[in-house]
Amino acid sequence: MTTADQPEINKVDARSDGPPLASTAPSGLAPAAPNLLEQVRTGDRSDASGEKRPARCSGSHAVKSVGAEQPLHGMTLQAIVVALSEHFGWEELGQRIPIRCFQSEPSVASSLKFLRKTPWARDKVEGLYLFMLRNIRRSGPTIHNFPPPANQTPRE
Repeated sequence: MTTADQPEINKVDARSDGPPLASTAPSGLAPAAPNLLEQVRTGDRSDASGEKRPARCSGSHAVKSVGAEQPLHGMTLQAIVVALSEHFGWEELGQRIPIRCFQSEPSVASSLKFLRKTPWARDKVEGLYLFMLRNIRRSGPTIHNFPPPANQTPRE
Protein backbone atom coordinates (compact mmCIF):
# COMPACT_ATOMS: atom_id res chain seq x y z
CA MET A 1 0.00 0.00 0.00
CA THR A 2 1.46 3.34 -1.03
CA THR A 3 1.13 6.58 0.86
CA ALA A 4 -1.34 7.91 -1.71
CA ASP A 5 -3.68 4.96 -1.09
CA GLN A 6 -3.67 5.33 2.71
CA PRO A 7 -6.65 7.01 4.39
CA GLU A 8 -6.21 10.47 5.87
CA ILE A 9 -6.23 9.18 9.45
CA ASN A 10 -2.72 10.38 10.23
CA LYS A 11 -3.21 13.96 9.02
CA VAL A 12 -2.64 16.54 11.71
CA ASP A 13 -4.75 19.68 12.04
CA ALA A 14 -2.19 22.50 11.74
CA ARG A 15 -4.65 25.18 12.93
CA SER A 16 -4.78 23.90 16.49
CA ASP A 17 -2.58 25.57 19.06
CA GLY A 18 -3.02 22.65 21.45
CA PRO A 19 -2.29 18.97 20.97
CA PRO A 20 -2.52 17.73 17.38
CA LEU A 21 -5.97 16.56 16.31
CA ALA A 22 -6.19 13.65 13.90
CA SER A 23 -8.75 13.67 11.11
CA THR A 24 -10.73 10.44 11.12
CA ALA A 25 -12.54 11.00 7.81
CA PRO A 26 -11.74 8.50 5.05
CA SER A 27 -10.12 9.86 1.89
CA GLY A 28 -12.54 11.48 -0.49
CA LEU A 29 -15.09 12.30 2.24
CA ALA A 30 -15.22 15.58 4.12
CA PRO A 31 -15.50 15.24 7.87
CA ALA A 32 -18.94 16.10 9.27
CA ALA A 33 -17.54 18.52 11.83
CA PRO A 34 -13.93 19.37 10.98
CA ASN A 35 -13.32 21.43 14.08
CA LEU A 36 -15.52 19.51 16.50
CA LEU A 37 -12.69 18.41 18.76
CA GLU A 38 -11.24 21.90 18.77
CA GLN A 39 -14.69 23.36 19.54
CA VAL A 40 -15.09 20.98 22.44
CA ARG A 41 -11.58 21.72 23.74
CA THR A 42 -11.91 25.52 23.49
CA GLY A 43 -15.58 25.75 24.48
CA ASP A 44 -16.49 27.44 21.18
CA ARG A 45 -20.19 26.79 20.55
CA SER A 46 -20.40 28.25 17.06
CA ASP A 47 -22.46 26.44 14.46
CA ALA A 48 -21.71 25.86 10.77
CA SER A 49 -22.41 29.51 9.88
CA GLY A 50 -19.50 30.63 12.04
CA GLU A 51 -21.64 32.83 14.27
CA LYS A 52 -21.02 32.68 17.98
CA ARG A 53 -23.96 31.58 20.11
CA PRO A 54 -24.28 32.53 23.75
CA ALA A 55 -23.95 29.64 26.15
CA ARG A 56 -27.27 28.45 27.53
CA CYS A 57 -27.75 28.32 31.25
CA SER A 58 -29.58 25.26 32.48
CA GLY A 59 -31.76 25.54 35.57
CA SER A 60 -29.76 23.03 37.61
CA HIS A 61 -26.57 25.07 37.30
CA ALA A 62 -28.08 28.41 38.26
CA VAL A 63 -26.27 30.29 40.97
CA LYS A 64 -28.23 30.27 44.20
CA SER A 65 -28.08 33.03 46.74
CA VAL A 66 -26.49 32.21 50.04
CA GLY A 67 -28.37 33.05 53.19
CA ALA A 68 -31.68 31.98 54.66
CA GLU A 69 -32.31 29.63 51.73
CA GLN A 70 -29.15 27.63 52.47
CA PRO A 71 -28.62 27.52 56.23
CA LEU A 72 -25.97 24.79 55.95
CA HIS A 73 -23.75 26.81 53.62
CA GLY A 74 -20.29 27.09 55.13
CA MET A 75 -21.06 24.68 57.98
CA THR A 76 -18.62 21.83 58.31
CA LEU A 77 -19.86 18.40 59.28
CA GLN A 78 -17.69 18.59 62.38
CA ALA A 79 -19.37 21.83 63.50
CA ILE A 80 -22.79 20.25 62.97
CA VAL A 81 -21.94 17.11 64.98
CA VAL A 82 -20.42 19.18 67.81
CA ALA A 83 -23.46 21.48 67.95
CA LEU A 84 -25.86 18.52 68.02
CA SER A 85 -23.89 16.71 70.71
CA GLU A 86 -23.77 19.84 72.86
CA HIS A 87 -27.46 20.60 72.37
CA PHE A 88 -28.95 17.11 72.72
CA GLY A 89 -26.15 15.08 74.31
CA TRP A 90 -24.90 11.79 72.87
CA GLU A 91 -27.61 9.68 74.51
CA GLU A 92 -30.53 11.66 73.09
CA LEU A 93 -28.72 12.02 69.76
CA GLY A 94 -28.45 8.21 69.63
CA GLN A 95 -32.20 7.94 70.33
CA ARG A 96 -33.16 10.50 67.69
CA ILE A 97 -30.87 9.02 65.03
CA PRO A 98 -30.34 5.32 65.85
CA ILE A 99 -26.88 4.73 64.41
CA ARG A 100 -24.07 2.97 66.24
CA CYS A 101 -21.59 5.85 66.11
CA PHE A 102 -23.98 7.84 68.34
CA GLN A 103 -24.94 4.94 70.63
CA SER A 104 -21.82 2.87 71.28
CA GLU A 105 -18.76 4.80 72.50
CA PRO A 106 -19.75 8.01 70.71
CA SER A 107 -17.12 10.53 69.69
CA VAL A 108 -16.88 13.29 67.14
CA ALA A 109 -14.09 11.50 65.26
CA SER A 110 -15.96 8.18 64.90
CA SER A 111 -19.14 10.00 63.92
CA LEU A 112 -17.36 12.03 61.23
CA LYS A 113 -15.72 8.91 59.82
CA PHE A 114 -19.08 7.14 59.51
CA LEU A 115 -21.09 10.14 58.30
CA ARG A 116 -18.63 10.98 55.52
CA LYS A 117 -19.02 7.46 54.12
CA THR A 118 -22.79 7.18 54.56
CA PRO A 119 -24.92 9.74 52.68
CA TRP A 120 -28.27 8.66 54.19
CA ALA A 121 -26.95 9.09 57.74
CA ARG A 122 -25.42 12.46 56.87
CA ASP A 123 -28.81 13.59 55.50
CA LYS A 124 -30.47 12.60 58.78
CA VAL A 125 -27.86 14.49 60.83
CA GLU A 126 -28.19 17.61 58.66
CA GLY A 127 -31.99 17.39 58.93
CA LEU A 128 -31.81 17.14 62.72
CA TYR A 129 -29.45 20.13 62.79
CA LEU A 130 -31.94 22.20 60.75
CA PHE A 131 -34.74 21.05 63.07
CA MET A 132 -32.66 22.14 66.07
CA LEU A 133 -32.04 25.58 64.52
CA ARG A 134 -35.79 26.05 63.83
CA ASN A 135 -36.68 25.12 67.40
CA ILE A 136 -34.09 27.50 68.81
CA ARG A 137 -35.42 30.31 66.62
CA ARG A 138 -39.05 29.56 67.58
CA SER A 139 -38.32 29.43 71.30
CA GLY A 140 -36.66 32.85 71.23
CA PRO A 141 -38.54 36.11 71.71
CA THR A 142 -40.86 37.13 68.92
CA ILE A 143 -39.73 40.30 67.20
CA HIS A 144 -42.25 42.29 65.20
CA ASN A 145 -41.01 45.17 63.14
CA PHE A 146 -44.30 46.06 61.54
CA PRO A 147 -44.70 49.69 60.44
CA PRO A 148 -47.68 51.58 61.86
CA PRO A 149 -50.84 51.43 59.75
CA ALA A 150 -50.95 54.08 57.02
CA ASN A 151 -54.41 55.37 57.94
CA GLN A 152 -53.52 56.24 61.55
CA THR A 153 -51.43 59.19 62.65
CA PRO A 154 -48.85 58.58 65.34
CA ARG A 155 -49.84 59.72 68.85
CA GLU A 156 -47.83 62.45 70.51
